[in-house]
Amino acid sequence: MSVKAMAASDTANEKPVRYSICPGHKQSEIGKVPNDWCVRPVGEMGDVRAGKALAANAPGKLRPYLRTMNVFDGQIVLDDVLHMPMTDDEFGLYRLKYGDVLLNEGQSLELVGRCAMYCDEYGKPCAIQNALVRFRAREATCPKFATYLFRYCQATGVFAKIALQTTSVAHLGVSRFAKLELPWPHTLTEQEAIAEALGDADALVESLERLLAKKRNLKQAAMQQLLTGKKRLPGFEGEWEIKKLAEIGEAVAGLTYAPSDVCGEGGTLVLRASNVANGTLVYDDSVYVSMELPTRVFVQKGDILICVRNGSRNLIGKCAQIDAHAESSGHVFGAFMAVFRSEYNDFVYHHFKSGQIKKQIHEHLGATINQITNKSLNAFEIPFPSQEEQSAIAEVLSDMDAEITAIEAKIDKARQIKAGMMQELLTGKTRLI
Repeated sequence: MSVKAMAASDTANEKPVRYSICPGHKQSEIGKVPNDWCVRPVGEMGDVRAGKALAANAPGKLRPYLRTMNVFDGQIVLDDVLHMPMTDDEFGLYRLKYGDVLLNEGQSLELVGRCAMYCDEYGKPCAIQNALVRFRAREATCPKFATYLFRYCQATGVFAKIALQTTSVAHLGVSRFAKLELPWPHTLTEQEAIAEALGDADALVESLERLLAKKRNLKQAAMQQLLTGKKRLPGFEGEWEIKKLAEIGEAVAGLTYAPSDVCGEGGTLVLRASNVANGTLVYDDSVYVSMELPTRVFVQKGDILICVRNGSRNLIGKCAQIDAHAESSGHVFGAFMAVFRSEYNDFVYHHFKSGQIKKQIHEHLGATINQITNKSLNAFEIPFPSQEEQSAIAEVLSDMDAEITAIEAKIDKARQIKAGMMQELLTGKTRLI
């Protein structure tokens, strides 16, 4: 079944057809699988080996090697490839080949076993450090199928279950991984068909991610041009003014509350930095208070909610615009937040999202405390055109935001479809013809 077919089926709320060659099922580490599949230890399906232990003063030439920082979920990243000495024999033993599957041996518990297939991305001979485990498929095993099977094990916690944890690092273990009994379609043809279908799903996600990156770059360029007056929209001319935020609105400090004021969901929701993600409000990490609340801390539609204090300097200034839902629900905002309130908020909000105000924020940050005060916030300056030109600029940038949001929603949907496909295809619940 193709990616498009499964996506269409999902859209129509119809379940994909399930095919079974043989009646009955057998048990594997990822659940029940068809009887005509084999359940075998990983070590029988391919050669499992750890990389070379790091030794800066060992004999041999300096050779490039990959480590955990180079292996992500389904992706080899080569931004930082290191070198260590190896003899010719050692390099031959640990050298990578096209189709080798690399897994993080030592990682945090939720990321242990994170893996990708090596496809000669480095372009030159290279090896692996012992922080990685290499799976080299045997003749009857499709390496790409093995990659998806291992990625599924990592995502569903199978690897975390067998890992041994020391302090904050979990170790997959070469022998434990090699003994792990996983399901394998009996024929190489079926393995390849499953890998191809999941590869199509990955390609769809990757193409949407490339489109999203392009649209974000275009939006950033548009902000740099339009918000500074370097590029004018048709029909507008004349000089812009430089105005302080205090001249066009006010910064309002957030609510200070004590631990004793925190209550259950029956109280008032306090918006904090964790409720701001990628320019939108999220409610996964919510705190409620029960206390007498001043009117000024209730959010209003259009308010720009800004993080003004945080342990990480990079998070100072992250923001979101308050929507009608947050206002009607009677939300307030906490002491590490502020809102900027103005009749020009739609225009000013785009300045907060651009590099214009971010630069001023870092200039005003305290030396020891990652915080900006209301006094600093009110002193920030922005180029200020006529209200008509503001509205036109805000409309253009908001349209671009809407396009980006729509692509993000498509990516989320494509990822959900891929996750469903992995569960169906890798356990044999859905069989490809």
